[in-house]
Amino acid sequence: MAGETPRSQPTPAGPGPEAGSVGRPYLLSRRWRRNPLRRPTDRLRARIGLVLVLAVLVAAPAAMFRVGDSAYRHYVSTAAHQAQTRDHRPAVLTRDAPRHPEPGSDEAKKARYPVTVRFTGPDGAVRTGTTEVAPGLPADSTVLVWVDAQGGITGPPLTAEEIRSRTMGWAILAFLGVVVTGLAAHAATGCVLHRRNLARWDADWAATAPRWCGLP
Repeated sequence: MAGETPRSQPTPAGPGPEAGSVGRPYLLSRRWRRNPLRRPTDRLRARIGLVLVLAVLVAAPAAMFRVGDSAYRHYVSTAAHQAQTRDHRPAVLTRDAPRHPEPGSDEAKKARYPVTVRFTGPDGAVRTGTTEVAPGLPADSTVLVWVDAQGGITGPPLTAEEIRSRTMGWAILAFLGVVVTGLAAHAATGCVLHRRNLARWDADWAATAPRWCGLP
């Protein structure tokens, strides 16, 4: 009838999880399927990208391991040399250390102030240097300082935690270096191929434009 209200139609079912799961592999496979519009440079770029991905997957962990191992050996050797050439020596403050504005606070317990101290070097000569001490120490107080073979105040030998931290830092830098190199190589090859495509388009258009525009 003319005045009859049309029946509502069922809502089309949206793509379910199966359609999405099938679509993703399909989209990935399309990059490698034959296509009459695909240029040789497109295939070359896809192959270069695949080779670079595989190269990064192999080279990045290898570089991370080798650089990390070399860094670990270096820092272990450095720590051993420091332990042999550095020692703790008593030093006397030549003046009062500054007082913290909030004595007894947690910040005061962690605070350190540079103060000039007097100590005896490995050669027996009396020397002076600067070291950090707790706040409020009076002059003529005795503290322990690390002294190197040349008689200068220095830091303590590297600890095991410091060795691990520095080793991991170099290993991560090596890993990131390989990844960045792979990305840079992919970008460079893409730029070169893009310029080649532009040059070829210009040449093809120069040959086609006269016929397309009806020019003699």
